Amino acid sequence: MGWSELEQAFAEAVQREVIPGATIVVRKAGEVVFESAFGHRMLQPERSPMRLDTVFDLSSLTKPLATTIAIMIMVRDAKLRLDERVTRFFHNFGVHGKSHITFRQLLAHCSGLAAWRPYYQQVAQVEKSGKVNFMASRGAKEFVYEEIHRERPEYPPGSKTLYSDLNFMLLGEVVEQVTGLGLNRFCRDKIFRPLGLRATDFIDISQNRTRRLEPVREMFAPTGFCPSRKRWLIGEVDDENAYAMGGVAGHAGLFAPVQEVDHLAHELLRCYGGKSDLVPQRIVREFWSRDKAVTGSSWALGWDTPSAEYSSSGQHFSSAAIGHLGFTGTSIWIEPEREIVVSLLTNRVHPSRDNQAIRDLRPRIHDLVMQALGEKETGKTKGR
Repeated sequence: MGWSELEQAFAEAVQREVIPGATIVVRKAGEVVFESAFGHRMLQPERSPMRLDTVFDLSSLTKPLATTIAIMIMVRDAKLRLDERVTRFFHNFGVHGKSHITFRQLLAHCSGLAAWRPYYQQVAQVEKSGKVNFMASRGAKEFVYEEIHRERPEYPPGSKTLYSDLNFMLLGEVVEQVTGLGLNRFCRDKIFRPLGLRATDFIDISQNRTRRLEPVREMFAPTGFCPSRKRWLIGEVDDENAYAMGGVAGHAGLFAPVQEVDHLAHELLRCYGGKSDLVPQRIVREFWSRDKAVTGSSWALGWDTPSAEYSSSGQHFSSAAIGHLGFTGTSIWIEPEREIVVSLLTNRVHPSRDNQAIRDLRPRIHDLVMQALGEKETGKTKGR
């Protein structure tokens, strides 16, 4: 089988409005073997074709591709140890029984913190009470951090896993606190620019506001209509909490085109093989191994691994694969030993967040990719 069946699957998905469009890059053994753009970048208010260089709101791919790599670099530079307590840097965080939570537990989603909180609503209330331009300001970001510090855990730390945005908001704060740089500046200076990634970055709303900058709308894949902001979002982070925090947060806010996502994944794979100095091999391999603290957890550190059944990675990725999904319709899956990377970006939330059909599309796409590569399931009952 070649790539025609994959191309047909994308064409059908666009026709059935599963997604407005998509971009994909497939890499094997260091070489790009397939890349293409399908469908439309935008459907409303007018139609515009998708391009391979279209920039997407990566949503939760921010977690592995920005925040987690930043933490890897901090571990490399001995600025942080995974089993240190969070209270080493944030003394007030220890209230309500959170004093023993470690950075490893944040990365492995077993810290006890809630999955999500509507902090943006609280920020909006503060602004309504008289703080002009508080939304998306540095003050709002500090407000959210303080709210997280005051949170009560929902379960004993280390006893179960719960995928949590709060974990990564806090990790983003750690990067900023320890390095003295904004998360966006740290990632730009230490990760993106050294790798030659020119279109990968956070969009700092407060800076744009101060300088009266506007994103070049034609570059971006729009997401949806935001009820709280009362506008279509294009070149502006979709996640409401990330928006309230100024567009730069540890859980969401990163933008990139698919070829740069692929480039970043390829560099991590080179680190895994000991061929790059960005992150030492031992650190990447530790982060890419399933965390054993909670029995049955699929989480590694900052990354997910294939679940036993109904995985977005399909049936042919092994249990040693690592990956992550983004709410807006983005995903990345890496098979380290077989040196396979599949970077898939869609804006399935355009024009509506209610469209959930991508759940069936993702595994089908990944199965077709692996079949085109001649790869079969390796020691896994079903894939994710």
